Amino acid sequence: MKRNKSLKRLVVISLLGTISGILMVLEFPIPWLAPDFYGVDFSEVPVLVGAFSYGPVAGIIIEGLKIIVKLAIKPTSTFLVGELANFLVGLAFVVPASIIYAQKKTKKRAIIGLAVGGLTMAIVAALLNAFVLLPVFALMMGAHVDDFVALGNMIFPFITNVFTFMVFSVVPFNLVKATLVSVIVVIIYKRISPLIKAEDSDDFEEVS
Repeated sequence: MKRNKSLKRLVVISLLGTISGILMVLEFPIPWLAPDFYGVDFSEVPVLVGAFSYGPVAGIIIEGLKIIVKLAIKPTSTFLVGELANFLVGLAFVVPASIIYAQKKTKKRAIIGLAVGGLTMAIVAALLNAFVLLPVFALMMGAHVDDFVALGNMIFPFITNVFTFMVFSVVPFNLVKATLVSVIVVIIYKRISPLIKAEDSDDFEEVS
């Protein structure tokens, strides 16, 4: 029985990683909020479903599988910087959310976890973009970070430097993404969790 449960968990994690990788390819921009090289995708939905079902470690594994599947479908166009960003920012969302939810598996706890995870994701995304990702990407592209700031300035005239770019573009963009993903997870998780892990079918039953 224990072996069967382990095998089922492995299969489900692999399946969620595959679905997540496919969803990562289907990204779309929010041109009124951030430059087009920032894309919204719903790949964190399967990752969160797995992390809520099996815990944060499973979420980390699914997040890694997602990147592998995405690269197999669509090779990098950003010298792996975009994939690295997606992986790290995704973990900043999934890990806090799943840790908080694991402590008490209620709908209220899930919403709190998703809110904390979304806020953490936005902050981590801003810090990583400002100090690591954009400088590395600019170096790879033979450009300058100010070139990306200029793209932000075309959207919001008050974006004049890296700090304002993070505050008025990167942070809001990630908060919107986190909100969209969170709404989907809250809607679907209770419906599909019994299929993923029968012993967790009482998730979300308690709402306070």
